[in-house]
Amino acid sequence: MWPPRRIAGEASLSLSLALVAAGAGLLGDDGAVEAVGVALGVGLLTPLRRVLPTAVLLVAVVGSVMLPGAGPLVLVAAWSAGRRIAGLGRAAGVFALAYVLSLGLSAVWEQSLLSPTLLVFSGLWLLVSLIVPGLAGRYWSQRRTLADTLYEYNAQLIRERAMIAGHARVRERQRIAQDMHDSLGHQLALIAVHTGALEVDQELTGRQREAVGVLRAASVAAMHELRDVVGLLRDSTEDPGPDGVEPAQDPDGEDPGMPSRGAAGIDSLVETSRRAGTAVELRRSGEVRPLAPTADHAAYRVVQEGLTNAHKHAPGASITVGLRYEEDSLVVEVTNRPAAEPEPGSVAHGGQGLTGLEERARLVGGMVHAGRTADGGFRLAGVLPYALPGTANATFVAAPEDFRTQNPESSFGEIGPVIDGNGLPKELAKVMSRNKMGSGIAIGCGVAALIALVLLAALIVGGVFLFREADEAMIEPKQYDAVKVGQSEAEVREQLPTGDSFLTSDVEKGAPPVPEGARCLTLLSTEFGSSWEAEPVFRFCFRNGELVEKKSFEVKT
Repeated sequence: MWPPRRIAGEASLSLSLALVAAGAGLLGDDGAVEAVGVALGVGLLTPLRRVLPTAVLLVAVVGSVMLPGAGPLVLVAAWSAGRRIAGLGRAAGVFALAYVLSLGLSAVWEQSLLSPTLLVFSGLWLLVSLIVPGLAGRYWSQRRTLADTLYEYNAQLIRERAMIAGHARVRERQRIAQDMHDSLGHQLALIAVHTGALEVDQELTGRQREAVGVLRAASVAAMHELRDVVGLLRDSTEDPGPDGVEPAQDPDGEDPGMPSRGAAGIDSLVETSRRAGTAVELRRSGEVRPLAPTADHAAYRVVQEGLTNAHKHAPGASITVGLRYEEDSLVVEVTNRPAAEPEPGSVAHGGQGLTGLEERARLVGGMVHAGRTADGGFRLAGVLPYALPGTANATFVAAPEDFRTQNPESSFGEIGPVIDGNGLPKELAKVMSRNKMGSGIAIGCGVAALIALVLLAALIVGGVFLFREADEAMIEPKQYDAVKVGQSEAEVREQLPTGDSFLTSDVEKGAPPVPEGARCLTLLSTEFGSSWEAEPVFRFCFRNGELVEKKSFEVKT
């Protein structure tokens, strides 16, 4: 299917050529019905040139010989045929056939074209109107093919560069993951073991034992967080577990029994904060509905980040955690009252933790808001959509994907470009567009200059030819008056031109009768006739070697 822009362009071109054909027919000797028929034919042939370039070109050439209104169609058809006919040999054959066909039919249709000089002039004109547009169209087509090939080659190079960069990133991530596993994993495992041993120490008081339990739970949670990061760094393309990472395993092979890191694990977060001595209230409202795995994990992270910020920036302040199951989404809120004794910089300021939450929420089609409350406290809220009906694991954006895959042009260095017609890097696309426009202007100017030179040469040759023909066919009235009846034929012909010109081919139509047995020389006058349709003519008739009659009259052209 053609795009709307092409349809509009083709319709405008067809209408323009049809109007030109109709106007040429009406200005000529054609009737209104014939002119309208030619216009309709031209209008129908114009869009067909894209599908049948050879046939349309040959039909246009034949029609232009008998119907002058079809002449502009030849220019358009020649351009289109030069662009669309495959193979140099086939294109040369088609244009040679069109050239010979046009010249031959013109010579047969107009008997005056049998003159060698006129055949040369007509041949030059056909070169301008037929061959030059075909050559220009073919050159344009070859240039576009070359540009497309270079474009594809450049895109392939960019794809290969992106693949190499991606492989290097994977290797670097694996190295970082290994270093983190070997260093942090070992240290966190030691903390968990020692705090576990300390927790059962008989010399500790109940309060101390509870604090040590909190530390041990925190170290276990840190091991799980480290395990998530290590799994993501090692292979982000591997099928993740329900929360977007590999199944939980202790760095040293031990399963610590970490609670779920979804909405079901929020109770554990609240309980841990309470054991640390903070008043935390958990409120639920609405009918519990399932979340997509990534959204479920994001809800856990919102509560975790909110509790962490409250402990850090408002120690001792009471905290309220709210889970509201709305019609289309889950609203997670963590609100803390102002600290009793605010510390410098105690209010959360949207650092890396909040930035990560905003990214997580956006990936699942949600949003995060953080800000002060009316009483001077702080509120962190997230709006997270439910899973789509019938697709329990569906998400708005797949969790393993980076957010930049939604907009390839936003970060070429991180994920590599998406190579298609519109996915090149912005700078490269701009340069290629500028170069393409500049090349198009240069080529257009070159083609226009070539056509102008050919037209100028044709005009010069045609002017010389017309002046020569006029010298052989025209005389001034005083030359006519100088010739007297009774002079010898040889003397009169010596004073006058030969009259051998295509300009005098039609002047015998409507002329007075020729004297019996006489041979006449018919010439044109250099003066204008009495009207635009009248042509003044001088005729000299000879018999038995002397001038027997000279006559001046007008014929209709």
